[in-house]
Amino acid sequence: MDIPHILSIQVGLPKQLGVEGATDPMDRPWTTGFFKEPIAGAVHLGKTNLVGDGQADLVLHGGSEKAVLAYAASHYPAWQQELGLSDFPYGAFGENFTILGQTEADVCIGDIFSVGEAQIQVSQPREPCWKLARRWRRKDLPKRVIKTGRSGWYFRVLSEGLVESGLPLLLVERPLPQWSIARVNHAFYHAKEPCAELAACPLLASSWRRYFSIR
Repeated sequence: MDIPHILSIQVGLPKQLGVEGATDPMDRPWTTGFFKEPIAGAVHLGKTNLVGDGQADLVLHGGSEKAVLAYAASHYPAWQQELGLSDFPYGAFGENFTILGQTEADVCIGDIFSVGEAQIQVSQPREPCWKLARRWRRKDLPKRVIKTGRSGWYFRVLSEGLVESGLPLLLVERPLPQWSIARVNHAFYHAKEPCAELAACPLLASSWRRYFSIR
């Protein structure tokens, strides 16, 4: 199997958009760090962010458990066709790493990868929110992401360092091969998987553990 690698890296800082008093709710003011632009060359990956990246809502986004958002490059052709969007570049889902050779079925909670000077670990699936709908003016887009399972996933940073596009993601450790991102998504949205194991899983992000513990 080919080694997965970073096809593109995107960063972006929060900005204010919209117009006060707009008739269409989609045009009203909002603040977001969703808009990411590709960067060339090496960039430092810290414990909570890539340099030049930021989030507007630090309650629901960002932090050590969501330091890097990854998305599968292989999903892009399907989305372009389904949404009828010719201009749909990498970073369209607000991701930092667009990765070739990985999908939600290929990565598992707790997976540790070496990439450049850094070491990163899969922490949780990406839970699509209203900002994804707002970005592409498609109210049903979060639901479509959930239905298709094409969610993306987050990494926490175990060791900081320089990363850049083109670098391979080398698997160092896979402690939970039974818990792919795809399976965790299924458990979260369809409640047909055992919750106790996930509630007690120390490698799953704390917010997701709380959810499974309550359920």
